[in-house]
Amino acid sequence: METQTLKAEVREGRGKGPARQLRAKGLIPAVFYGPGVEAQPIAVSPKELVRALSSEYGRNVVIDLHVDGKQERAMVRELQVEPVSREPLHADFYRVLADREVSVTVPFSTKGRAAGVQKGGELNVVLRSLPLRMTPDKILPKVEVDVTNLQIGQTIAVKDLELPEGVTVALRPDQSLALIQEKRAAKATDEDEAAAPGAAAAAAAKPGAKK
Repeated sequence: METQTLKAEVREGRGKGPARQLRAKGLIPAVFYGPGVEAQPIAVSPKELVRALSSEYGRNVVIDLHVDGKQERAMVRELQVEPVSREPLHADFYRVLADREVSVTVPFSTKGRAAGVQKGGELNVVLRSLPLRMTPDKILPKVEVDVTNLQIGQTIAVKDLELPEGVTVALRPDQSLALIQEKRAAKATDEDEAAAPGAAAAAAAKPGAKK
């Protein structure tokens, strides 16, 4: 499990006035909450927050939050950003416990050149992200599946994934993730060629058709 360290300070006051004062000091308002604790208003450095979220885990990284001399483990649950600059404006930190599962969404991708693609098929990736559940120490940065041996007409579903013990996907086991299909143009041509003899016969059978 990868963790990032972030310092925070307890903040007083709410509303636009105190928030402006915080930003003048190079901080943004935030809140820390979760099981076993009361919601606590805090302030953090937006630059340090961006740094903490810049690892391969992204928003799913576990953060060691240092607040008023105490250390708590948390994850960012909500993040408000400025629409143009994308700089953080406010963050919600959710307390995580070592023995309690969390829900995260991670990127899903494929690797390798599928055998079916080499034979003229095309790879269709159905989902680009997966909802997972696991304890914080088992959070994955992503899920990647090898499609090298996938043939035309074959599919990789949730049930085919080889995930670490304790990691589950919050989807149906038969949910398709990736499949190899015939290329659309080639399929359409084959269908047109198959339909041509029948169309010609139908035309010849019409009254007044030239023979």
